Amino acid sequence: MKKKLKIIFLILLLTIIYSYTIIIGYLPDNLVLFEGENLELPSIFGIFFNLDNENATLETSSSEARKISDEVGVTNMEVSLFNKFLIKEVEVSVLPKTKVIPVGNLAGVKLYTNGVLVVGMSEIQGIDNKIYKPYEKTGIEEGDTIISINSQTIHSTEDLIETVNESSGQEVKIDYVRDNQTLQCSMTPVKTSEEEYKLGLWVRDSAAGVGTVTFYEPKSGSFGALGHGIVDIDTEKLIDISSGEFVTTKILNVQKGEKGNPGRIQGTIDNQKNIGIISKNTKFGIYGRVDNIDTLNLQKSKEMEVASRDEIHTGDATILSTLENGNTEEYKIEIVKIFKENNYDNKSMQIKVTDEKLLEKTGGIIQGMSGSPIIQDGKFIGAVTHVLVNDPEEGYAVFADIMLKQLSIN
Repeated sequence: MKKKLKIIFLILLLTIIYSYTIIIGYLPDNLVLFEGENLELPSIFGIFFNLDNENATLETSSSEARKISDEVGVTNMEVSLFNKFLIKEVEVSVLPKTKVIPVGNLAGVKLYTNGVLVVGMSEIQGIDNKIYKPYEKTGIEEGDTIISINSQTIHSTEDLIETVNESSGQEVKIDYVRDNQTLQCSMTPVKTSEEEYKLGLWVRDSAAGVGTVTFYEPKSGSFGALGHGIVDIDTEKLIDISSGEFVTTKILNVQKGEKGNPGRIQGTIDNQKNIGIISKNTKFGIYGRVDNIDTLNLQKSKEMEVASRDEIHTGDATILSTLENGNTEEYKIEIVKIFKENNYDNKSMQIKVTDEKLLEKTGGIIQGMSGSPIIQDGKFIGAVTHVLVNDPEEGYAVFADIMLKQLSIN
């Protein structure tokens, strides 16, 4: 009996420790709020939040937490256990309220990686007809990014090929990045019958596609798009970019979605006009600077406030999307569910397309519509991000405030 009680107690203790670890792990090192926005804090016994700009001690999320965002600026928040043991410090930046122009235009995306991304591996037949695997037991994996070989910076696939061939088969030292950590390994290139030296790694240095421009922020000249990050098709990991371009696109075809088979907008980005420069690829969208504002055909009279989460409600809303060249239209949707405290992924709201015209043309949400801005009660509230594969009429959207905050995060 005592043994069973000890086991139950141990399980309970481990469960409590795990719960605390998860809650604390969700707290980032930096928080960004808009002026007047409520700071949502996790509610768990023994966790205290101490604010530099006041003498308040917050044991749980409460109305007092709103005080931190009453003034624009930067403050610090200490997270402690029972107000005695410091767990971590969080920098809180409070931004002034802002206005944006929802866009809804379809655009082309060109991304260039920071180094070259390893997307596959294959055996090599050497000049001696033997099979080699230079990458074996080196630690390098698909999804890693090679940034240098023998201390020479690698910017492109061509750089990698040239540097490996210059080795003449001698061992090379490779620096690569995984999960923001730089690692090293060594490989010996294999000479092939074509008189070339190879490592057996398939790599990529760029990616391209189409998506929707969500908003333009006039004060900074910045834009946000997609509402989700661009991941590599092979590794399914967020692409670490060095730079990128946003260009106009010509729609070639709209493929209607159906249950189990999401539709998509097919477009070309060849010979199109430059919109701007992409500087960030985040899990909440891509961001950058608009250089050629005329390409967006913006109406300055459409500038509107960014809604706080407290202002968003279930019920009717609209989205802006482009399904025909040069023609952006407004379509009816319904906000089905709101996940108010979600700051961790881009599924902030569940939405449903109700517009008969849009349903007839697309079947609901299709690939390429990601980033379509959502408007409710005259305010910008978010952007479309995902479709439910088994029901293309429904999908998810990200909060507007999350997207706007990405502009201020380094």
